[in-house]
Amino acid sequence: MTSSTQPIRPDTGPAAGHGAVAPGSARLALAVGALGVVFGDIGTSPIYTLQTVFSPSDPHPVPVSPDNVFGVVSLVFWSVMIIVTVTYVLLAMRADNDGEGGIMALITLLRRWGGRRGGRATVMLAALGIFGAALFLGDSMITPAISVLSAVEGLKTVQPSLAEAVVPITAVIILMLFLVQRRGTAAVGRVFGPVMIVWFVTIGVCGVAGILRYPQILKALSPTYAIGFLAGHFGVAFFSLAAVVLAVTGAEALYADMGHFGRRSITRAWLFLVFPACVLSYFGQGALILKDPANLSGPFFLLVPEWARLPLVVLATAATVIAAQSVITGAYSVAAQAAELGYLPRLRVAHTSESRIGQIYVPWINWLLLVSVLTLVFAFRSSTALAFAFGMAVTGAITITTLMFFYIARRKWNTPRWLLGAGAAVLLTVDLLFFAANLTKFVHGAWLPLLIGLTAFTVMTTWQKGRAIVTAERERQEGPLREFVDRLGTDPSLTVRVPGTAVFLNRGKETAPLAMRANVDHNHVRHEHVLILSLQTQPVPRVPPAERITVDDLGHAHDGIVHVMVSFGYMDTPDVPAALRLLDPATTEGVVDLDQASYFLSKIDLRCGDQPTMAGWRKRLFIATSYITADAAEHFRLPRDRTVIMGSHIQV
Repeated sequence: MTSSTQPIRPDTGPAAGHGAVAPGSARLALAVGALGVVFGDIGTSPIYTLQTVFSPSDPHPVPVSPDNVFGVVSLVFWSVMIIVTVTYVLLAMRADNDGEGGIMALITLLRRWGGRRGGRATVMLAALGIFGAALFLGDSMITPAISVLSAVEGLKTVQPSLAEAVVPITAVIILMLFLVQRRGTAAVGRVFGPVMIVWFVTIGVCGVAGILRYPQILKALSPTYAIGFLAGHFGVAFFSLAAVVLAVTGAEALYADMGHFGRRSITRAWLFLVFPACVLSYFGQGALILKDPANLSGPFFLLVPEWARLPLVVLATAATVIAAQSVITGAYSVAAQAAELGYLPRLRVAHTSESRIGQIYVPWINWLLLVSVLTLVFAFRSSTALAFAFGMAVTGAITITTLMFFYIARRKWNTPRWLLGAGAAVLLTVDLLFFAANLTKFVHGAWLPLLIGLTAFTVMTTWQKGRAIVTAERERQEGPLREFVDRLGTDPSLTVRVPGTAVFLNRGKETAPLAMRANVDHNHVRHEHVLILSLQTQPVPRVPPAERITVDDLGHAHDGIVHVMVSFGYMDTPDVPAALRLLDPATTEGVVDLDQASYFLSKIDLRCGDQPTMAGWRKRLFIATSYITADAAEHFRLPRDRTVIMGSHIQV
């Protein structure tokens, strides 16, 4: 018996391709797209951050005084510098998983580089990472609600009688925002990008105008003012961190969205436009407050003359609506990576770009977020009611990201311990201060993201454990594929060969398809030609027809059973019947009749068992979660009238 594995290379058939884009134009397009998708949240923080810090309605307000203003502005600047520029842009974004970023990418790297040496530390950090991803999903629900609400509430400053229309208008805007997501992040970025360019230029110019009124505010660039404020007025400064954190909300989205636009595009947009514009706005507002504390009522809008305030409100409204986009696309990336790692079921993922594999749209997550965001809008009805919940999810995710990055830096790059220790001590101290400050807002709304995060964490860890249980039992039932094929070859009496072609979809070629084993064991028949089909997605836009198929005879050259591996690019339509038409009869041990072929899928019917594998409620949660798995027949374009689904029971 001989085994052969060879790729099919048809003589005809054009390779799929797409038009090339000039590198300079592509980089510019990605940078503009990133501005419209990635920086909406963090780029609109200047609207409310300083006003919130000094707000008298805060449970722990900061008194307005020159020392406090200098301290707060310096604290905002250095918080953005340390958390966003250093932690994320300069450090975390270097730790990517084939271009993908975010906490789920760090978990992948943790598994890859932690290995056996990591032991318990790797397991604990992976669990923390899952909780961080769950917190980010909570942030993805809260951010659109509070961003759009705060934007539409600006209508009340123009016409107080419009107050009752705020919630309905917000709901309509959110609905429209989620409906356009299916067009892809690149398309959304092209529309939103130019608006955000105007936004950042505008707030930067306004900030310069404010600084010119009181240039002494530039002294706050010195870290001594931030340190002095924390050391000399710790009781006040500590509580102010819960509002200062608003300046860095959206930092995790920068990292999570890296797969959409790339590290270079995000880094350049941040360093050359977003960061300078935000800093100028913060310093301009600080100068305005120092010049006259009465300006505290609305320092952002008071930076411009009265005639320009209405246009600025309109622009701010557009910008804060766009702010919701960054966490929405980040949620797509997190969910898709979680499904790949086995923390969520297989979800239908639509790739929306031929030039970047990370630009995706996940319908199930889109509709889940839409329902969740609308629920928050109608339940809380104002941005003020959601304000105290805003920072909890962000600070938790930031702290976990920092911790995981330093662990991976040691494992992957062998960075010296003294350097890691020094860097981790500084960054984690900052992160933990922010996290502790936000815990003081627990009863004022910070419980909400923790509740959402714990719920998502429970779902993901339950799915991971349940999936491991089911996989182990399924492998036991399936048994090794080659042994199964050998048994059929050595004992022809086991089955009767019937005319026709059967295609069995399988996860790989290590185990026998459950549907095929059931057909043999119970019906005692097998088709004249049997194709055991596995599919894989390559990290390229399209796979040419010449490289799409690989055939393995599984050690028997004339038994009519072969294994077929079909490769698709991430932009290819996974059309299985069309792909199988590329098969060469010389490799399939005869001509296969694809026009009349039957397709067999193995369906697992999950049931709660008596085994002490999981708590009863977790078993029921796992089974309920399994119902959102994408339909395989529809996804792979299988003909419904020739698709047979054969079930098998597995108890969890």
